Amino acid sequence: MTAPRVAIVHDWLDTWGGGENVLAELLRAHPSADLYALVDFLPDALRARIGGRRARTTFLQRVPGARRHFRMLLPLFPRAIESLDVSAYDLVVSDSHAVAKGVRTAPSQLHLCYCHTPMRYAWDLRDQYLAPRGLAAGWKGALAHRTLDRLRVWDRRTSGRVTEFVANSEYVRDRIARCYGRAAAVIHPPVDTAFFTPPAHGAPPPRDYYFAASRWVPYKRMDLVARAFRDLPDRRLVLAGDGPERARVRAAAGPNVEFAGAVSQEAMRDLLRGARAFVFAAEEDFGILPVEAQACGTPVIAFGRGGARETVRDRAAGRPTGLFFDAQTPEALAAAVRRFEAEFPPIDARDCRANAQRFSAERFHGEWSAFVARAQRAFAQREG
Repeated sequence: MTAPRVAIVHDWLDTWGGGENVLAELLRAHPSADLYALVDFLPDALRARIGGRRARTTFLQRVPGARRHFRMLLPLFPRAIESLDVSAYDLVVSDSHAVAKGVRTAPSQLHLCYCHTPMRYAWDLRDQYLAPRGLAAGWKGALAHRTLDRLRVWDRRTSGRVTEFVANSEYVRDRIARCYGRAAAVIHPPVDTAFFTPPAHGAPPPRDYYFAASRWVPYKRMDLVARAFRDLPDRRLVLAGDGPERARVRAAAGPNVEFAGAVSQEAMRDLLRGARAFVFAAEEDFGILPVEAQACGTPVIAFGRGGARETVRDRAAGRPTGLFFDAQTPEALAAAVRRFEAEFPPIDARDCRANAQRFSAERFHGEWSAFVARAQRAFAQREG
């Protein structure tokens, strides 16, 4: 029996985030697969993490200025993803948080979608994306809303091209049901718990600062984190990352906030190991950084909605690894920091580490392989 020909379709490659962690493991699970994406501008320093592979791309790759501004071509994304020819493959795996799942497939092809989320800006977080860009009102706002309305119609319609969905969390499974009317299995993303580890035995970490990191885009609410620590002037906060919200985040910060910028994976691990707690203010679909923090033995203070509810244990659950705040406001986060410091006994780093192990890469591979095998059997029976 010949092995199935496999294509993996990713949205785009230009930086590294949680979606790229999943992509790397999917490529490990399907080593002979061909890789496709809207564009591929991944820096050479990061390409080794996907085995040096380069994606087959769309016409967007050749648009002048696309390397820096391809996101501005959003209205063309559906047409571009549909231009990819994956007709030669038996199995198509889309790794999608935007349009990858809309790739054209035939009824004779098994199409499995690992869905990080239905397209956020077309569904639930539209205002958070448009308002900071001055696109919430006026003629520009009307045009932006019309574009996103059309994207949402396309996004729902093309969900029918997927044979079976996998959600990265229970939270996203509910969103897939609401947005697409489809059921989904849940396989949490892989976390590199072999790399993100507690510090070696020796001098204990300083634990004299709080730490937050992410891509600085609106829904991550890094401005909220910075603003909350204005009300905590005797606490030190370190912020890592960069992005389009740079000016807003810096304007919200007080003198007790330090900016680390974009950091390497090794520097990220060091910052996580040394922090008193990792602060996470986003309503995230899964949220890989809170798990990486726990893998380093560091507790998490998180907004109590979204994927964090599946990855962080509060005291009510026993063996806590963090605590939640219930409103995305600086006041609520500042109160949570004070509560974290007042609670006794303190959170045990060993409990944080044990909880993070539930999301290891080995666990992901086992669950993904079992899911693909079951889907292939069901598809073969259906076709037969």
